[in-house]
Amino acid sequence: MGVVTKTVGEALIDILEANGVEAVFGIPGVHTVELYRGLAASEIRHITPRHEQGAGFMADGYARVTGKPGVALVITGPGLTNTITAMAQAYQDSVPMLVISGVNARASLGHGRGKLHELPDQRAMMAPLALMTHTLLEPSDLPAVMDRAFAILQSRRPGPVHIEIPTDVMVEKIAVGDLRPSKARGPRAAQAQVLELAEKCRKAQRPAILCGGGSVAAAVKIRLLAERIDAPLITTVNARGMFAGHPLSVPASPSLAAVRNLLAASDLVIALGTQMGQTDYDMYADGGFPELADLVRVDIDADQLARGPEAALPVLSSVDQLLDDLLPLLEGPGMEADGAARAKACREAVSTWLSPKMQAEIGVLETIRETLPGCIIVGDSTQAIYSGNLSFEAGRPHGWFNAATGFGALGYGPPAAIGASIGEPETPVICLVGDGGLQFSLAEIGSARDCGAKVIFLVWNNDGYGEIRTYMLDCGIEPEGVTPSAPDFGKIAEAYGLPSVRLDDVSELGAALQRFSDLSGPSLIEIHETGTRGATA
Repeated sequence: MGVVTKTVGEALIDILEANGVEAVFGIPGVHTVELYRGLAASEIRHITPRHEQGAGFMADGYARVTGKPGVALVITGPGLTNTITAMAQAYQDSVPMLVISGVNARASLGHGRGKLHELPDQRAMMAPLALMTHTLLEPSDLPAVMDRAFAILQSRRPGPVHIEIPTDVMVEKIAVGDLRPSKARGPRAAQAQVLELAEKCRKAQRPAILCGGGSVAAAVKIRLLAERIDAPLITTVNARGMFAGHPLSVPASPSLAAVRNLLAASDLVIALGTQMGQTDYDMYADGGFPELADLVRVDIDADQLARGPEAALPVLSSVDQLLDDLLPLLEGPGMEADGAARAKACREAVSTWLSPKMQAEIGVLETIRETLPGCIIVGDSTQAIYSGNLSFEAGRPHGWFNAATGFGALGYGPPAAIGASIGEPETPVICLVGDGGLQFSLAEIGSARDCGAKVIFLVWNNDGYGEIRTYMLDCGIEPEGVTPSAPDFGKIAEAYGLPSVRLDDVSELGAALQRFSDLSGPSLIEIHETGTRGATA
């Protein structure tokens, strides 16, 4: 297009488009209106949440499904502080998120003169939660700053990036030339490490593979590796669905004794793109995760390799690039290590351990998966989700994620499900949320209605914070503060114009899902833990 002159706000939209951004999530205000000047004429879709925290969670859900950075556009001050919780969740779960905020005019920064939405030092406040935070003081720096932002989001462990633009900078004009997407690749393992890992694979008699959220994009190559070395594939919460139905798949938490026993008995464990953090590996905080005989950790983040279990071979590399180098060295007849039998025995041991209540809850999840093949289940912190995180096989990659791990933010599910639906508009998205968690972000039902998100809100109603109530009782504490009253969710749905149903029996779930999945917009199903027969045991 040659060189043209545009305002910083208009140029920002062009740069986002050039980098493949399809949607932004935000609430406009006087501190961001100039960033909207070019938005209406662009191909980018704008989604308006009811709260900026919802904007961040929507960006998170969109990013998890598409693999692209989710973009939140928020005002200075309260708009940005409202987004912090979502940024923290994205930071903990390694989700690529670009937060663009306004900030007051350059001449006012740091003076404390009582400007509208003023913070003492907004950029400093964001620094602990962002891979990068930058104040655009010089308008002409915009293309270079955005290029660096997208490069960071693509080349290292993902997370939130924050860029703030002063209101007086937004209106200044800059020369904009031909725009190209930022390109960056993560680190690649040294050849000697790849050769060493190949030799370990050839010698292993009982190998196993651990897969985290950082490995999902390489699912096909990981399956090839597992088949060549005959290794069970253990998936953490954010990796569930990578190997649905495969005989080597073990879709169960490494916090469970059966999975730990499998790992402890393995003579080689290859951990791919996983933090090996507490909420996946020591959910019950019992310190019982075993020392592993020969642990290989592959991670895109050097700092992460220095945390958690010490590896016999730490490999700084993206999983995808490592497998590009490793697989050619393992060509030929596959090794025999009794992988399928070991995986089956582990799955059976996990199933035996699960309580009848957990099994009933997992049964609900299996009904969803079987009724709506290829659907996406987005969860909040609620009891059925906790059970699924222990042992549930999603039907597809990116088909199961929730906020019950990592940062653990309540209210995540509804807006994240909307973001997921924007990322895959033709795919049914099931938002499994408790009555307590839904009330954190109840108004986002209206956002789903506005944008026509194909989300089925499946409300798991246990009359309060059931998980915390149980925990208090287990600790010998008289439950207090765990029974907030819930509204009539059917009437709430009706008020927003959503069809809804409260199930009398869990056997009705399949038909309700099928009926609502045929709709073009959102709907709501309520399961009451004691009022719906068969919901739990």
